[in-house]
Amino acid sequence: VSDKNRNPSNAANEQELKYIKEIQELLRDGNETKPQMIETENTITCYYPIITNDMCLQCHGKMGSTMTQQTYTKIKSVYAEDKAIGYSENELRGIWVVEMDK
Repeated sequence: VSDKNRNPSNAANEQELKYIKEIQELLRDGNETKPQMIETENTITCYYPIITNDMCLQCHGKMGSTMTQQTYTKIKSVYAEDKAIGYSENELRGIWVVEMDK
C-alpha cells in the first residue's frame, strides 16, 4: 500500500499512513528503517518498508529522467489516476502489509 498509490485498491488506510509517515521521517533524518509488527487479540500485522532502487524508477521515477514517455503513457492508460511517480532512489515507495490471524 502507499500514500501515493497507483492502483486505487492499494491506497493506505489511516494506520498504514501513520507508519508510512514515521518511515519517511526516519529516512529524512538519515536513520535506518525496520519492519514493524503490531499484535492485537486476534491478529498480527507486519509492515515492511519498500525503498526505491534504480529498477523501481523505470516505472515510479521522474518522467524524462528515469522513466520514458512510452512507459508513462502505458501506465496512464491502465491507471488514469496514478499517483505513484516522481520518486528518487532510496525513498519510501510504500509498505508491504501482512496480516495473519492468531
